[in-house]
Parts: sequence; structure tokens; C-alpha cells
Amino acid sequence: KGVEDTAFYRYLRFTALNEVGGDPGHFGVDPDELHRWCIRQQANWPDAMTTLSTHDTKRSEDVRARLAVLSEVPAEWSAQVTSWRAASATYRSPLLDANTEYLLWQTLVGAWPIDAGRLTAYLEKATREAKRRTTWTEPDEAYDEAVRTFAEAVLADAEITASVSAFVERLAPAFRANVLSQKLLGLTVPGVPDVYQGCDLVDLSLVDPDNRRPVDYRARVERLAALDDGEAPRDLDDEKLLVVSRTLRLRSEQPRWFGSSSTYQRIDTTTSHAFALGRSDRAVTVVSRLTTGLRDGFSDETVSLPGGTWNDLFTGEAYADDTPLARLLDRLPVALLVRAE
Repeated sequence: KGVEDTAFYRYLRFTALNEVGGDPGHFGVDPDELHRWCIRQQANWPDAMTTLSTHDTKRSEDVRARLAVLSEVPAEWSAQVTSWRAASATYRSPLLDANTEYLLWQTLVGAWPIDAGRLTAYLEKATREAKRRTTWTEPDEAYDEAVRTFAEAVLADAEITASVSAFVERLAPAFRANVLSQKLLGLTVPGVPDVYQGCDLVDLSLVDPDNRRPVDYRARVERLAALDDGEAPRDLDDEKLLVVSRTLRLRSEQPRWFGSSSTYQRIDTTTSHAFALGRSDRAVTVVSRLTTGLRDGFSDETVSLPGGTWNDLFTGEAYADDTPLARLLDRLPVALLVRAE
């Protein structure tokens, strides 16, 4: 309780890391470390749950996916926050501390677009859980009002919100890659995947009760029906639903490829901007990573597929041997390949 529900609301250097079971001091892992983790999981805990979002996560998987892009563009992010702080100076009460304001800017970017009701409710919970200036049992009404008024003023400022929107749009390609890559990994690494309610589409929820809002299942049924009828994905929501539905169907049809008796293979790529793994020599996952560093795309980089022909469940294309990543990941930043019979 003291860590997740107090310290995680105080130490706000990079809130994507402030997650249940996480470590704010640990900035990710490299591909070799992830392969080692997968091998250990398959050997020791093949039936453990793998998930990216739950009822208790501090931010949804996709909020974290967008915030993660900030770690790839630190100079641009620093300049952007400096600009927003200057633009909002007249709204800032002397009671508003810089730590809470920095939380607001991270939250705006991570959950954008967000309305004043959701933002102010989140900030109230975050500041009271932090227990530095206000608490649930002894609220400081003047401080609470200063935080709420600042957040509302920022969202009412057309120039600031236009700037936030434009910045988020610049992050969109890398955000897309993160959303789809982490989802496909979560569904295919050793373990039993869990998809939290609503997270079959892009979900930009914050901590509860924000992440317990009603889910529009009718919209999901309609989107899935269109994909099943052969329509191309229209947006990132469709792309995520395509990844989730096709991967879970494969697991349902071929449980032995992914279960406790399955095997795990490391698949090599020629670049640190892609990661690949194999399951039971029957399925291969390929995802992109750190894509802001791909100035010229994947160029001549390849992934070394095991012998034979492999079909991508998402696009229907066939591949073999040392496959160019530029071709494999041309339509989507991820691929799920199944060995052709």
C-alpha cells in the first residue's frame, strides 16, 4: 500500500513505470533479457497469467504505450513541457506544486483526448493518494481547488489544447507500433493471456474508477464482423482488434503450441528495432520496437525465419528464410506467422 498507493503518486519522473508490480527505477529491458525471461517462464511458470491491464493498474496499457514514446524523444518532450508551462503561467496558483503539474502534462499526453471531468477526478485521486498536500481524510480544499482550476483552465485554452493534440499526433506512428507490439507479445509469450475489459480496442483509461467505465460491446461486435468479412482495418482500434482476435483464435485452435508442454524459440533479427520469438516451431511473433529511431525504415534488416514457408495471419502474405523486415512489417508493425502445412 505504501509503494503502489503512495510512493507511486509522489515519484513522478516517468509515470509509465509507476505500475502495479513495476519498478519506477527500471527503464525497460533489452531483447536478450526478454528472451531469458521467456525461457524461464516457459520452464517454471508456463501457466502464469500474462496481462497488460487489469482493474487495478494505474494506467491502461495504451496510456503507458504512448508515454513510453516520450523516453525516445526526451529533448522534444522537455521543450514541449517548458512551452506548455509558459503558456499556462497565468492559470497557475502559488499553491500548485511543480510535481503535480508535471503529472498533469504526462496525463494529458498519455490519455489524450480527455475531458475536464475525467482529468480533474484523476488529479484529485492522485494528489490525495500522494498524501503530501491533501488527503482523503484531511482534504486541503484550497489546494484541491488550485489543482482543479488549473486543469480546467488548461483544457479551456484552445492554443494549449491544439499544441497538445499536435504533439500527440507526432507521436502517433511510434504509439501505434507500441500498442500493437506489446499486445501481440502479451498474447504469445509463455503464459495464459488475459485481456482486460475494453482492451481489445485502444483504451486510454486511467486508474479506477476511470478504468471501470462501461464497455461498448456492440461497437466491438460490429468492428469484428467487418474484419471477419474481409474488410481492411480502418484505424488503430481495428488493427488492435485484428491482432487480438486472430491471435486468440490461433491459441484456441492450437493450444499445444502455446501451453505448458509447448516450447519457446529465440528468433534472430539483424536489428535492435525488431524482436522475434517462436512457439513450438509452429508460430513466430515479430514486433517492432523503439521505432522513432528508424529514420530510414528497416532498410536491409531481416528476420531469420526457421526453414519452410510461413503465412502471416494478419495479412495473408507468405514468407520464408531471411525475410526483409521492411516487407514483413510494411502494412502492420507486427506479424504473427504460422508454418504452412
